[in-house]
Amino acid sequence: MQPINEVWRGLNVPFVIGRNKIMIDKDFVNQLVREYTHEKELFLVDLNIAPDNRIKIEIDSFEGVSIDDCADLTRFIHSNLDRDEEDYELEVSSAGIGSPFKIHQQYLKHVSKEVDVVTVQGRKLSGVLKSVTDEGIQLTTTQMIKPEGAKRKTTVHEDVYLTFKDIKTTKLIIRFK
Repeated sequence: MQPINEVWRGLNVPFVIGRNKIMIDKDFVNQLVREYTHEKELFLVDLNIAPDNRIKIEIDSFEGVSIDDCADLTRFIHSNLDRDEEDYELEVSSAGIGSPFKIHQQYLKHVSKEVDVVTVQGRKLSGVLKSVTDEGIQLTTTQMIKPEGAKRKTTVHEDVYLTFKDIKTTKLIIRFK
């Protein structure tokens, strides 16, 4: 018997044969998700497929997403993908409440709610999301400014229009009352 701690060295290199993995087609999964969400008044927020076939899907809705919505979409995708042909891991979730907005519908969902916006120049704005167009958003900000010669600060409301090109991130402000 050989000692357990002995290291074996030599000139031979082990020969390993890898299995060819087939990457799942993102367009096909995207089509499946859109087909399902269209019927259910849900919308796709994000879809990522990693090289090791880990599929991550985020969905949302104007009324909110239930765990049943996520489970039903998971079953729908499983029924349309063949595990014998492609091994994959699937994660379906709702868009996180504290996550940055990724698509236009999320802005529409949160009109009249408070949001934090960071511009591509690094400017941080907080305010109420007043309106959303195809090109951008209108935000009403509130600031406390002390006018020259005054003893007290006064509240100043300012409407700011930002194009989507100017926005780096937008997040919903969550307040617990």
